[in-house]
Amino acid sequence: MKKSRFSDEQIIAMLREQEAGAKTTDLCRRHGISEATFYNYKAKFGGMDVSEAKRLKALGDENAKLKKLLAEQMLDVAALRELPGKNGRACRQACCRGASEGRHGRFGTAGLPSRFSRPDDDPLPIAATGGDRSAEKAA
Repeated sequence: MKKSRFSDEQIIAMLREQEAGAKTTDLCRRHGISEATFYNYKAKFGGMDVSEAKRLKALGDENAKLKKLLAEQMLDVAALRELPGKNGRACRQACCRGASEGRHGRFGTAGLPSRFSRPDDDPLPIAATGGDRSAEKAA
């Protein structure tokens, strides 16, 4: 937002001059502003004292700070809501690995062993024969 050339006190002083009887066109020419700007000032500060204008500015600043804090808190809450979904799924997979074999059993959808299956659940155990395959052929 563009900063005004005039302080709130100066704007209220201009409005007081106009209320005292000065012509708006002369007042605007003297201060170097357009009539539209003058009437915008009048809409914002009309009927205010300097102390009220300062209070209005302080309230506006405080409101902006509170809005910023609220936005940060909302982002934090959204991030925390997202976190348990990711960790909860990973935790369930790690903790409940053997308790439930899932929808497709111990094997995945491609018929391959699931990546979460334990080595002792291997469907084709190899006999510990010391590398001799002749025992397998005899059987």
